[in-house]
Amino acid sequence: MDRNDMKVIDVDVHNSLKSAHDLVPYLPEPWKSRVASSGLGLPGHGYHNPIGVNRQDCRPPSGGPAASDPNFLTEDLLVPFHIECAILTGDLMGVSTIHDPDYGAALASAYNDYVAEHWLANRPQFRGSILVSAHDPLLAAREIDRMAEHPGMVGVIMGSGQRALLGQRQFHPIYEAAARHGLPVAIHPGTEGAGGTMAPTPSGYPTRYLEWHTSLSQNYMAHLISLICDGVFEKFPTLKFVMLEGGIAWLPHLMWRLDKNYKGLRSTVPWLKRMPSEYIRDHCLFSTQPIEEPDDPKQLLAIFDMIDAENILLFSSDYPHWDNDMPTEILKKLRPEARQKIYYDNAKQLYNL
Repeated sequence: MDRNDMKVIDVDVHNSLKSAHDLVPYLPEPWKSRVASSGLGLPGHGYHNPIGVNRQDCRPPSGGPAASDPNFLTEDLLVPFHIECAILTGDLMGVSTIHDPDYGAALASAYNDYVAEHWLANRPQFRGSILVSAHDPLLAAREIDRMAEHPGMVGVIMGSGQRALLGQRQFHPIYEAAARHGLPVAIHPGTEGAGGTMAPTPSGYPTRYLEWHTSLSQNYMAHLISLICDGVFEKFPTLKFVMLEGGIAWLPHLMWRLDKNYKGLRSTVPWLKRMPSEYIRDHCLFSTQPIEEPDDPKQLLAIFDMIDAENILLFSSDYPHWDNDMPTEILKKLRPEARQKIYYDNAKQLYNL
């Protein structure tokens, strides 16, 4: 199959608000007046990227931020790259960093209603992710129940920057609700070290954006170990978990080390019935962006063999971010059958498209 003719499902496309005022009609008081007068008030992570987060050439000709116009996004990304469907992930994962759980939940709910009306209605090329604030998991579960029957919503999404590791039982109401509706749960970086979250690395706060951005995979490793060791996938055997934009080259090391340690310490996690790496292969999927492509492509292929990549990877562009990947520019050495799974089949099955 010619790479330029291959159909694609993109699982990480960051649609954007034109402004905070887009959410005002969907908010109840007192949040409506607060956002109308003062904006969203989301805390930043404190690191400056001198070139900005979004590509300037992704700004629509009609004006507004990058990826804020569904028509231009279709013309700029979906049509030229044969993307049949884009899973919208938005840019409000920081709702979990807000100290007020009621405000965080209200913003998430308003955002979901906005996306449903302005991006999903009569646009089959887009599918939405139910945004939740994990600061109050019971409110998050309620939001999943509220939005799950919308035909355009195909998953749940929250930020990977949290106050605790995501396998811990306070988060289980989120997973119970997602499993009940057959929805995968995704996490996405960008909120580590912001607001009420912990430091973005186990050793504290980096100094510069380069360090922060490079260290994001550490957060994913910790969450994945927690999900396995706290028995999330034994408790919710149908749940699928998606790790967006966290990289993949670290995965063989984690799987080997966790399996090795489990053999000697399995008495500490008696609820686990299988090797940790088996849970990862059966329940966890990982997006391709940012793909760690070494100078020698054989090294990446070796990593892919170690993790059964063609069955657990999903293509993602991360459009319109500065380091996004286009489907024609990555994974050029893979077998056509493997590319078909990663670029299309895995996501089609996961999201029931």
